[in-house]
Amino acid sequence: MEKLLIKGGKSLSGKISCSGAKNAALPMIAATILSDEKVILKNLPYLQDITTMFELLGSMGSEILLDENMDFTICSSNLQDIEARYELVKTMRASILVLGPLLAKYGKARIALPGGCAIGSRPVNFHLDALKQLGATISLRNGYIEASAEKLKGTNIKFDGITVTGTENLMMAASLATGTTILTNVAKEPEIADLADMLNSMGSDIQGAGTDKIIINGVDKLTGTTFDIPADRIEAGTYLAAAAVTKGNITIEGINPNRLMRVIEKLQNSGANIDCQENSISINMSLESPHPVDITTAPFPEFPTDMQAQFSVINAISSGTSNIYETVFENRFMHILELNRMGCDIEVKGNHAKINGVKSLYGAQVMATDLRASASLILAGLCANGETVVDRIYHIDRGYERIEEKLNYLGADIIRLPS
Repeated sequence: MEKLLIKGGKSLSGKISCSGAKNAALPMIAATILSDEKVILKNLPYLQDITTMFELLGSMGSEILLDENMDFTICSSNLQDIEARYELVKTMRASILVLGPLLAKYGKARIALPGGCAIGSRPVNFHLDALKQLGATISLRNGYIEASAEKLKGTNIKFDGITVTGTENLMMAASLATGTTILTNVAKEPEIADLADMLNSMGSDIQGAGTDKIIINGVDKLTGTTFDIPADRIEAGTYLAAAAVTKGNITIEGINPNRLMRVIEKLQNSGANIDCQENSISINMSLESPHPVDITTAPFPEFPTDMQAQFSVINAISSGTSNIYETVFENRFMHILELNRMGCDIEVKGNHAKINGVKSLYGAQVMATDLRASASLILAGLCANGETVVDRIYHIDRGYERIEEKLNYLGADIIRLPS
């Protein structure tokens, strides 16, 4: 497996552009199944999860073309296979997003139960129970979800728990259902509104995305469209955190600050100077040690769970004691053991991490356990004394486009080591 060798102690400075958001792109790729016409997606990030989703659609019969502008044209008018096989699904939970479109368009689907990062329970029962309310017949057999429906019918659905992919799956399925579907207790992440914008550009009638209630009036068919993938707010937040731990001064261009307000607030509380423009965020951290900041993760618009690991590093080198409460996933402190090997003083009890700030970290060999844990170990390596080797970086390649290249452009010293 490839590794990253990080020589710590470099202060980051300069400007970088934000890549397209993986969490917006994956449901949009799945949504192309709903149309018989060509869909052009721009600003797709070059990530392993994107490649996996394209492999999945290609295995079912979608035609996918890359042009000279690095835009992807997808045509799913002639799908021959409605099965998402285990070998393609096992590495990525987002593969469940093809279930709703396949069921709405073709009346049947066979999807392997998905895999992905081992960060806790992310049950698919919310998806399945909601699809049943639309009229689908669903069974679990030999590790596969088998679903069928003559025609989905709109109804009122209240999710038992907030689920981003569940909300997205039902939005796509209900777009071709008969009648009106009203979804309540839904996720409000910006990527939900992004997907609604794309579907509406294809002819859907979706209102309220980004609020507690989404109303979908079903239509007979969807057309093609051309759509730009918005910037990745978690990537932007990660680089802001990297500047905070290295006493850096950087600007991230192409990102809407409104999507990161809780992260920005916590960075300001840590002592960073933040300047927000319409389409950029600048950070200047001049303190010797950040101020400790308490964090409780929660669904948008509160502090994102995907930034918890990065802030663990900020707090680890802070001037005092802080507390992090993880309320979204029950198994998302696996990076803590590795951070403690680098000199952090962090104690975990259940969903609570108590962090006592230390003056400095030291390089070590560490192993990534999931995507955002990988990012936290890289951040720790950037501010540590000596060299850090991060193993199992295939996790990082699932969610960050050329992370070592962007950080090196800002002044880091990172080398990718071959297997």
